Amino acid sequence: MEKAVKIRTENLCFSYNGRTILHKTSIEFAEREITAIVGPSGSGKSTFLLTLNRLWEAIPRCSLQGTVAMNFDGSFHDIYREGYPVTRLRRQVGMVFQIPNPLPMSIYRNVAFPLQLKGGLTKETIRAQVEDCLRKARLWDEVHDRLHSSALDLSGGQQQRLCIARALILQPEVLLLDEPTSALDHATAAAIEELLLELKKNCTILLVSHYLNQVTRIADTVIELHNGTLVRKGEKA
Repeated sequence: MEKAVKIRTENLCFSYNGRTILHKTSIEFAEREITAIVGPSGSGKSTFLLTLNRLWEAIPRCSLQGTVAMNFDGSFHDIYREGYPVTRLRRQVGMVFQIPNPLPMSIYRNVAFPLQLKGGLTKETIRAQVEDCLRKARLWDEVHDRLHSSALDLSGGQQQRLCIARALILQPEVLLLDEPTSALDHATAAAIEELLLELKKNCTILLVSHYLNQVTRIADTVIELHNGTLVRKGEKA
């Protein structure tokens, strides 16, 4: 059975400082699949991810044309329509960057912070969910006895796993990952790949990766970008 479409872009164009980064990119992504986005450096892979959660809007001298629609609650929503609630979008679409970006606060608060902003949960519930996400990110055993220490004191690989835990805490429907295992050792990277395979049961995952073996192991579909243009989409080789 063909899976329902979760994300649809139509004639998506993006430019930075007058230079075209994405050119008339029209793609559909099936729900509950892992799609690997591949291509040479500078082909627009990371930029494409930023168009799916509107994070590019914080960058000056950028412009976007075209449509990005996401299937939430059984119907498609144009995430760029006037008045669309960006706060809601950020809860539904999580992102992990290639370079870890922990907040300048404790390990615990880095993960708990999105839930605290959302409100309506007891401290006990938040504590349990923080532990669950840290375990999923394969970090709990390393930090459980220093949760109130600064996240900035963690190693690069630990910070990356912390960011993965933080991205999971709101249980997003879509997860965007920009080379999430590049700072991890082989064993930890393999554990994160196992986590992604588990998460796709309830989540649509888009993964930028330069690792062919990783793509082969976990991706259901592969798309290739070259100079901002879609040149291939299909099942993994």
